[in-house]
Amino acid sequence: MVKFFSFTIAALLFLSPVTALACACCAEPAHYFSGSTDLDEYPLSQLKRMRFARNASLYLTEAGLEEDAKGIEQPRRNYSVSGSFVKNMLRVTLRAGANAGVLELLLPEKMWQHSADIHDGKLSGGGGPLLYKEWRLEGDVTGTGVFKAGTSGSAKYSLLLQGRGNGCDNAEDFTNWRLDVKGEKAEYAFYGKFVQPVTEQ
Repeated sequence: MVKFFSFTIAALLFLSPVTALACACCAEPAHYFSGSTDLDEYPLSQLKRMRFARNASLYLTEAGLEEDAKGIEQPRRNYSVSGSFVKNMLRVTLRAGANAGVLELLLPEKMWQHSADIHDGKLSGGGGPLLYKEWRLEGDVTGTGVFKAGTSGSAKYSLLLQGRGNGCDNAEDFTNWRLDVKGEKAEYAFYGKFVQPVTEQ
């Protein structure tokens, strides 16, 4: 009997760090956070792991291309998209046949972070509610190619990342994106999805 209890206690002690680690990211019911946070080393490392899916769409309303693509030369409904980082800048390349351009997004020092329990009964893998999440980055934008004329004046961008996950933020949580560009000569938005992020080093 003594041996049995000793074995049980040893097993519990062995498992407790794993349980603690899993629950460190568990969100509580009714969790809600919305506020500005630093775009420091960790969120930046996760942002750099994210990869755009191949296809992106121009956001359109009933007004059509003429109104919803101000600042884009020869706009199209659908584009191919890719992203790359150069120092403190995210370069988003969009192409529709021969029409192509690059939007250069200057990364801010802070970003807006939002996470909430939306009470849909879904649970995260480690336990607790599966949160709805947003990251929002905003800053100056410049463009080349079909976007050059539209960003020749003052122009700003807002990059919204959306997803679901537990209480810890990871690149894997974010599945959708929306990029808005507004300025003196531009007003348009693109949206699309993320594919599986690159493996963390």
